[in-house]
Formats: sequence, C-alpha cells, structure tokens
Amino acid sequence: MSDLRSSIENAESHRKRWPWVAGVAVLAVLLAGGIGFAVTRDGSASEAAAGDGQPVRGGTLQFALIDYQRSPDPQLGTNYAESLIGNNVTDKLTWQDPDTGEITPWLAESWEYNTDLTQFTFHLRKDVTFSDGTPFDSAVVKANFDQYVHGDDKLGINPNGAVLLPGYIETQTPDAYTAVVTFAKPLASFLQASSFTANAQPGFLSLSTLARSAEERTDPTKVIGTGPFVYESWEEQVKTVLVKRTGYNWAPPSIKHQGEAYLDKVVFNTIPEASVRTGSLASGTIDATLDVGTTDEKPLKDQGFKIISRSVSGTAIYFNFNSQRFPTNDIAVRKAIQLGWDRSAVEKTVLTDSYSIATSVLNKSVKGYVDYSGSVLKYDPDQAKKLLDDAGWKPGTDGIRAKDGKRLEVKLLGISNLVANKPAYESVQQDLSKIGIDLQLTVVPIPDYTALIAKAKTDFNATAANRSRNDAAALNLVYNPSLGNSSYLEQGVSTGIDVAEVTDALGKLETTLDPAKRNEYAKTAQDLLLEKYALVNPVYNPSQVIAHADYVHNIIFDAQSRNHFVDAWKSNGK
Repeated sequence: MSDLRSSIENAESHRKRWPWVAGVAVLAVLLAGGIGFAVTRDGSASEAAAGDGQPVRGGTLQFALIDYQRSPDPQLGTNYAESLIGNNVTDKLTWQDPDTGEITPWLAESWEYNTDLTQFTFHLRKDVTFSDGTPFDSAVVKANFDQYVHGDDKLGINPNGAVLLPGYIETQTPDAYTAVVTFAKPLASFLQASSFTANAQPGFLSLSTLARSAEERTDPTKVIGTGPFVYESWEEQVKTVLVKRTGYNWAPPSIKHQGEAYLDKVVFNTIPEASVRTGSLASGTIDATLDVGTTDEKPLKDQGFKIISRSVSGTAIYFNFNSQRFPTNDIAVRKAIQLGWDRSAVEKTVLTDSYSIATSVLNKSVKGYVDYSGSVLKYDPDQAKKLLDDAGWKPGTDGIRAKDGKRLEVKLLGISNLVANKPAYESVQQDLSKIGIDLQLTVVPIPDYTALIAKAKTDFNATAANRSRNDAAALNLVYNPSLGNSSYLEQGVSTGIDVAEVTDALGKLETTLDPAKRNEYAKTAQDLLLEKYALVNPVYNPSQVIAHADYVHNIIFDAQSRNHFVDAWKSNGK
C-alpha cells in the first residue's frame, strides 16, 4: 500500500475530544436529548421502537434469526447473527450515534490524536471489569488489538482485524488507563473503527480468553467480555443463550441506560425458514424476529405486531464487477448493466418502505454520499443498447448478444442471507435479458458463498454483497487494490483503468477528519467507481427489519444496524 500523506503531516500534535462533533453545545444536546434508535428508510426516528411506561425488570426474550453463530468468538464473526450476539457480550472503546454518525464515549471517556492521524490516545474508564472479575485496562486493549490485527498461528486465531485496521503497529500503555494506538500511516477512520459493531468487530475479550485457542473458544463459558450479557450456552445452528451480567454499569452514555440490562435472558433461535419465523411469532413461541420477509411485513403489522427497521449504513447491496474476466473487462458491458435495469420495478415488486433503491454505492445515511440516480444509475435501456452496439456486441437469435463468437454471459455470485437479495437480482436479470445480457445467478447461503468467493476472480464476473460500516472509508476497505480489491484491479491487466488513480483516491479518505475534505474525497471516489470506470452496480440499500410483540420495548439499532438489548424489556414480565 502506498504511503499516503496528510496535508497537515509534520505539524504539531493537538488534543481533540469528541471528534466529529461540532462544538460543546451539540454535545450537550446529544447527551440531554437522547437518541432514537429504530430508524425508518428516511432516517427519521420511529415511534415503533420507543418504550411505553416504566421499564420492567426480568423475563426472557425469545428472538429469531435466519443465521447462526459459527463460534461464540465475537472477533471472528462475519454474519449478522454473529455480530449481533457478539455486541451484547462485548463492548467497544467508543459508540457511534446512529442518527448523526458522531463518535461518543463508551469504554474510553475521552481521546486525542496527532495531526497526521497516525496516533490515537484513549483515556479509559476505571470502573469496567470483565465478567470474570478481571479489570479492563490499557494492557487488555493492547493484547486485544495485537491479536485482533496479527492473529496467532499457534492458537489458530486469524488476523480478523487486519483489513479494518491497516497499518497497525502497536498499542503503548503509558499507564493502566491510557492506551496509545499507533499506525504506520494516516487512518482517519480509526475513530469510527473503535466503535465498529459489524463483521469481525473489535469487541474486547479478557486476557484469559485471548490465551485460548480457536477450538477452546467454541466453549461459550470461556468467552469472557465486558458486555451487559454473558454466554450461558451455544448450540451451533440451533440457538445461543445469553444471561444478564450482574453488576454491569457502563452502557454508552448516549443511550442513557443506567445499570444492568432489564432482561434476565435473551435466547437467539436460528430459524432459516421465513414461514416458520413468522409462524412462531404469531403463535407466541418467540417474542421477536429479525429477517422479516418483505411479504410478511404488512400481514404481521395487521395482526398487531410492531415492525421496526433501520437501513444498514455503509455500502448498498452491489454487483462488484470483475475487471479482469471476460466480458466484464469491457467497460461498455459494465455501463450497460448500470443503465439496463428498471429500479422502480424493484422498488414496487420487491422492496417495502423499510428499504430503498440504491442511488450510489454508499447508503445515503453515510456522510459523503452522492446521488447518481440522474446519471449512471438511471434506467435507460436505449443508451445501454447503444453502448453495446458501439462496442461490437451483436444480438443473437435468442436475443443474447455476442462478440467474437462469445455470448454476453455475466456470472453473478450472491448471498441468500438477506430476504430481498434473490428477488431483487431476479428482477435485474429479467431486465438485462431484454437488452441482450444473460445474467446468470448463483445465490447461496454464506458458507457456500465463502467457499466460492475464493474462486471468484476466475469463475465469476460479479460478486454481490455489501459492507456494513457507517463511514465513507468503507469504500477504501472494499475497493482499494491493497485491501479488499473487490474489482480485482491490477495495473496493465484491468483494461482502461488507471489503478494508481483509484488507489490514491480511495486512500485519501484516510488522510483527514475535516468534514468538507472527506466529502470531497468521498465524491471523487464515487465518481471513479461509478462513472469513470463503472466498477460497481449498486442495487438496493439493505435494511434490518424486526417484527415483535407489542409487549417488547427498546430494542436498539446501532450505527451499523446491529441490535443491542441492554435497554430492552418486556411489559408482560415473562
């Protein structure tokens, strides 16, 4: 990776607390006013998530999910179920306000950073302990970040945080409650990463857990965090049971929850079939379910169940094009796919009001988002046909185009874990066939996707997924050739693409925390990805949709749309 330099590099370091918040007055409002966590598609607070009356302590929440944990280790998990459960067992240094995107205190009371954004100093709370009674201190922060980024071959621990924290050098511990994290080059997004709650998250584990192997961490009682819940049991592909942590008293100040969780227990039930999830909710077997089918939202609401949702901040569900494999190595094909399908049809036939059609590779909730619905992401089949005609793609007898004796077949690899994915892709497939593109779908569960993605460079023209991260630096993680490189960019091989230009543009997102500059850099990155090189075809903005009984209250959606249950309660007390 190139050594990107900040415009303020070599200036004297400065102290700054509450970064990204515009002044103390804003901070006071945030703390005094509280935050609404269930968010509708337009980002406004939803009354469906608000609690009614005085919270009731006790009871068990039966919660259903489409996915399951492969391991109780929160730093390993890469699906929604794993990150959601892990967030309730571990805590983070900071909390990101899901409405404003601001970074606020959690286990760190305050922080500062140097001017070139290579060193971040966190001042930790002194009252936090792990559920085994051991203290949370700077030595624990160091041990976690070291293993999170570098892994441990002897223990079978992968470097799960290497992509999120590129260039990590070390964590110094000048005293028991000060942790100084240093990077080899600017990493502006580290403050957001310190609050990150999605895949392979940096939730803190005890020293005793860090000393255990990956195999030993499949014993949930050996996975120790500082969170409001602790593991009781874990049955792979069946359920995970969490119980309330006695003595917990350090929820993020912004959510205004004091003390222990209200619930005694949360049971996460793996129920892959949508009909069984909704049937279990209707029968009272479960109290709430995630992964509500788009066709189930209205019927459940009509039956009196509450529907709450939040759009997933980060990237849209996208088709990332393989820049090296025929025929997506042809920019005319990539641009024709962007223009060749009717987004309004997906909105009307597939999505509900909990979702929105993509108008950029970034979700509009992410700072730096730019709207491309009037340009490259509009429905213009005539222009798409012209692009293909001009590039020499001629319609065949079956309507599918060909060039040099090769059919215009585009092979797509996607994941079936989100309920709207496959029907959305099928709608795109139907429209593209009308302009002569044969979009061939392979949409599979996460384990199969993980196996196939290893061969995506040679076997597929596009991969469909998304990246949950409420920061424009998500683009750097996904597309930078030195990191995710999802379009398989390679200078001299990726035809017509200046790989150095893309690399530099994406890298600049990590060089500043100035909002205006970050927005400028985010626009440049989106322009390259969407307009100049057409490396991505955004489809829709995913959402996490929950249906719950009317006696369930205060399930929190965070900035990555993962759920927290520290403030949840049941008015029926059961």
